[in-house]
Amino acid sequence: MSSSFNWHNPYPTVRMPVFGRNICSTSHPYAAQAGLKMMQQGGNAIDAAIAAAAALMIVEPVSNGLGSDCFAIVWDGHELHGLNASGVSPADWSLDYFATKYGRDAQGFVNRPMRGWDSITVPGAIAGWDTLHQRFGSLPLADLLQPAIEIAERGHAVAPIVAHKWAAAVNELSPQPGFAKAFMPHGRAPHTGEMFYFQEAANSLKQIAQKGIRDFYEGEIASSIIRFAQEHQAALKASDLANYRPDWVGTISTRVQGYDVHEIPPNGQGIGALMAMGILENLNLGQYPVDGVESQHVQIEAMKLAFADIYRYVADPRSMEVSPAQMLNPKYLAKRAEQIDLQRATQFTFGMPNTGGTIYLSAADEEGRMISFIQSNYMGFGSGVVEPNWGISFQNRGYGFSSDPQSPNVVAGNKRPFHTIIPAFLTKEVNGKTVPQMSFGVMGGDMQPQGHLQTLLRMLVYQQQPQTACDAPRWKVNRDFSLDVEANMDPQTVKGLIERGHVLKKVDDPYMDFGSGQFIWRLSDRISDGYVAASDSRRDGLAAAY
Repeated sequence: MSSSFNWHNPYPTVRMPVFGRNICSTSHPYAAQAGLKMMQQGGNAIDAAIAAAAALMIVEPVSNGLGSDCFAIVWDGHELHGLNASGVSPADWSLDYFATKYGRDAQGFVNRPMRGWDSITVPGAIAGWDTLHQRFGSLPLADLLQPAIEIAERGHAVAPIVAHKWAAAVNELSPQPGFAKAFMPHGRAPHTGEMFYFQEAANSLKQIAQKGIRDFYEGEIASSIIRFAQEHQAALKASDLANYRPDWVGTISTRVQGYDVHEIPPNGQGIGALMAMGILENLNLGQYPVDGVESQHVQIEAMKLAFADIYRYVADPRSMEVSPAQMLNPKYLAKRAEQIDLQRATQFTFGMPNTGGTIYLSAADEEGRMISFIQSNYMGFGSGVVEPNWGISFQNRGYGFSSDPQSPNVVAGNKRPFHTIIPAFLTKEVNGKTVPQMSFGVMGGDMQPQGHLQTLLRMLVYQQQPQTACDAPRWKVNRDFSLDVEANMDPQTVKGLIERGHVLKKVDDPYMDFGSGQFIWRLSDRISDGYVAASDSRRDGLAAAY
């Protein structure tokens, strides 16, 4: 019987790049197929992304759910658009609110819970779908949600990596309201290959398909959410849901090897990837072998410099002391590059710019539209809280705030927290016109900007094809500037990094530590030539095309 199999595969899995004129690349095959189905029915890449995102909420509930946030970068065939659909905090949140409920630590900072109701900000993902659909969608919303509804009602066999993460989370989260009922159907996590049914989430999607997405924020679903919040003395109010709207925010960018790399502006950490790439533009990375210690060392140091700045400055843009433009100023980044010692690891602090946790998917269609989309509940299963009638599992993005009154990211009401999830996009200039080149992203908490940096430089500096760049061994800089490296990294390179003073830590969770990416690269300036896609083997994913 299949249930007796050992589902752990200790051997490398080789994936080939996928070619096609219409492509959907996601971290789960069902989601990729849902997106492709929409394009086969006459929908576009944005339709495909929404359908895939809805399906992922069912098949990867560890990483996202109906109570998630999302971001997107869209090439509509003519220009680029950036969407921030991260939620704001409840209006009643403040330092005093948390001090009263949870007290203060030994340093005098207020305690804030990592899980539970007081880690939940307003869920933005469902509103993000609506905003994308209203502007760019071509098929009815009900059609886009149908694949996810069918998967939730008919059930699906749980994939191996999802099952592993699911099992790891249940002990911590089982006490949270609604968690066990939704995600421990047999008193435990489902095993690999075991069927999982999610009728409550199917009911939510049916309700949204029939009554529209605003029902989630102002209708019957919203009323159920608020009743549940009140039962558990949470701060979330009906007005918090009703007043929420995503924002079109454009993109920020930096030039790398003749291409423009685009990220969503803060409150996200995408600016960190841009800063690191801008720093490396001063160091002639291509002179070093692609997998050698010199190349890896300077990339790591550039990422550390970027992190030192973003942890100090990035917050809701209304609270930031410096602007993204100041942080990306080429002269400032050149000065930061001068701090890199080619022979030694350095413990950097933040600089002074001149003033003046996730699923990722990508889709592209034969008319030239492309979308880079990311959706997340932050940490595995987010808050752990699940509204029981509608199957809404909520993110814990509120934990991304700071308790430091001096931080621009200090917790407050109606404020977006520092966000880890970031979609990305690549464009170039051809005869004075901006044209799209690649939609891409790498999921996995703080790994995301680091994954953007490593994979993109492999493609642009070292000309590695997308699947190769995706499969190559990665490193990860931790919050304390220690380093994780994947087990398949060249031992000589690892030895060289240690000799340069990098402190390596044991990797407990490669699923999160090294992220997972999806990449769609346009093959030429002729739309008819289509695309090539890559899907990361670190997840259960698939790039599907026709």
